[in-house]
Amino acid sequence: MKLLQELYGEGKISEEKKNQLQSELEKSEKTEEEIILQNKVVDEEFLFKLKSQLINKPLFKPTGEAIPPGVLELISEEAAVNYKMVPLFKKGNVVGVGMVYPENILAQNALRFLSRKENFVYEIYLITFSDLDNILKKRRTLGGETKKALTELGKDDVITDSIKTQSVSKIIDEAPIIKMVLVILRHAIEGSASDIHIEPGREKLNVRFRQDGILHLSLFLPLSVHLSIVSRIKILSNLKIDENRVPQDGRFSAKINNKDIDFRVATFPTLYGEKVEIRVLNPEEGLKSFDKMGFGERNFAVIQEAIKKPYGLVLSSGPTGSGKTTTLYALLRTLNQETVNIVTIEDPIEYSIAGVNQSQVKPEIGYSFAEGLRQILRQDPNIIMVGEIRDEETASLVIHAALTGHVVLSTLHTNSAVGVIPRLIDMGIKPFLLPSTLRVIISQRLIRTLCEKCKKKIKLNDKVKGFVLENLKNLPAAVKKEVKIPNPLYVYAVNGCEACNFKGYKGRIGLYEVLSMTDELADVILKNPVESLILKASQSQGMLTMAQEGLLKVLAGETTIDEIERATEEK
Repeated sequence: MKLLQELYGEGKISEEKKNQLQSELEKSEKTEEEIILQNKVVDEEFLFKLKSQLINKPLFKPTGEAIPPGVLELISEEAAVNYKMVPLFKKGNVVGVGMVYPENILAQNALRFLSRKENFVYEIYLITFSDLDNILKKRRTLGGETKKALTELGKDDVITDSIKTQSVSKIIDEAPIIKMVLVILRHAIEGSASDIHIEPGREKLNVRFRQDGILHLSLFLPLSVHLSIVSRIKILSNLKIDENRVPQDGRFSAKINNKDIDFRVATFPTLYGEKVEIRVLNPEEGLKSFDKMGFGERNFAVIQEAIKKPYGLVLSSGPTGSGKTTTLYALLRTLNQETVNIVTIEDPIEYSIAGVNQSQVKPEIGYSFAEGLRQILRQDPNIIMVGEIRDEETASLVIHAALTGHVVLSTLHTNSAVGVIPRLIDMGIKPFLLPSTLRVIISQRLIRTLCEKCKKKIKLNDKVKGFVLENLKNLPAAVKKEVKIPNPLYVYAVNGCEACNFKGYKGRIGLYEVLSMTDELADVILKNPVESLILKASQSQGMLTMAQEGLLKVLAGETTIDEIERATEEK
């Protein structure tokens, strides 16, 4: 192919860029298409339209209609993945075959062989990587794949209701069990699930995925496979397979869809057997760059200024599952340079960051956050991250570290940014220490975003319209100038389509309150540090509450009023 030459001819890349990409292509095992898309030279649609013209093959865009299983099975999944080709439709004896690389001789030979074997005539179409992946995902339905594995188990007659402990090692090595666990993990990754819950009930085994913060029942399995699935996961996580009376924690890594994914495992004894919770630690989701976190312009600038200072405390607050750790990791990656020594103490370590010295607490041997922080101060650190301030001793050590010339990042459980200061004072921190140590407080929640493909425009009723306008009146003056309220007032609502699995929402973004230390706020802390006065001082510096920022996202068509209420109601 001469795609790089064509892109250069159309003025999409310079000669220098073309030569650079050509050199990269020669050194790697990737194709020209992969190199171009990886470097974001042009988008996928443009690239494949160009390729379609070059090889004189029509570019096929799937309509979204389901391809019958009988048609999909004309080409095995192994061949589809290896040769990047899938059946698209069948009319009479003619099968439309979509190929990413129609020019590939090996793929052409394989297709010729399959057509003779299955007795069909074929027409070749060009398809994109995205369309190939989507068709393969639909082929791998969770229920269908587990049903197939269960059928294999039935044939082998391996599982019974009265499995003895001594036979567990045999059971977990059976191919159907290995496949079943892999299928569950893969579908969790492909569905962007953050957690997998495997829960035994009275009559069946439930598998639930947490997607966009909400748990969804994804699969029922017979109780007879419960012990073997749990044992397989325990083996992967280096846990004791014969211990089911007490909870156990572990983790393992697996390469799924060519991605290295970590899984954190926690078992828990219940009435009907062990429940397993698996946290999916996908680096693509958890290790976001700071500028991709969704901070507004004002919040982004405030945080950037705070982390540039040579010392001080940066706190992230919010309930469990609100994205605090993701925020701290994003800040760490921004600060991570060869010229600084970064040391962390975490419980547990979620993601490994190159160049950062990460340590995990072990309470069972007396290695707590407080003890770990004492040792970190002897490691000549520039930047310290403490996973969570849980007690008075840790709070005191964190403040001391920030006072003695270190940048300290940590988290605290409070409902709002203004609640952090009274909470620290309750934990025994003297008010006069806070103005000189606290740099910025980030309070946050995660909200679901509307599916761009199916969201629908609606007009607000008078009651909701009045609520929105009333809240917009209380915006800080600087923000109010920039907000344009449409007339008539329209927002977007959930609808549901195939792209979002008929949920109406797809993906999540953060809602933030960002409070920085100012002279006015310092004065309030020293005189009367109550939440109402701190809130007043924070609003005078232009801070948006989460509810206010949420309403702005509603007006921008990113989410719904119901979602904002759900995320902020505990406040």
